[in-house]
Amino acid sequence: MRVTLATHGGLAAPVRASLPPDVVDTHALPESAATELSRLVAAAAPATAAAAETTEPRKRAPDAMSYSITVEEAGHSSVLVQSDTDMSPEFAALLRWLKEHVARE
Repeated sequence: MRVTLATHGGLAAPVRASLPPDVVDTHALPESAATELSRLVAAAAPATAAAAETTEPRKRAPDAMSYSITVEEAGHSSVLVQSDTDMSPEFAALLRWLKEHVARE
């Protein structure tokens, strides 16, 4: 599985716009880390879909960031998108894990 994190908006948007997205490939991870990443993706996907279906108006925050997490596995691709203002706990856990592991590489 290959997971790509792209960050948009926020105060540093002009700086980040020129940077490539962060990528984590489970083939390059220890087995325990790959298993944890798979678990986090499986938990975040339904929570992200449920948040997208809500009819509540989105909160406005001029400096909020949004995150796109693309998951590629077995020839299929899905994109999970949330922002600082409407992030599910499951998406937040996946985002935190990705940021920690990309920083180590």
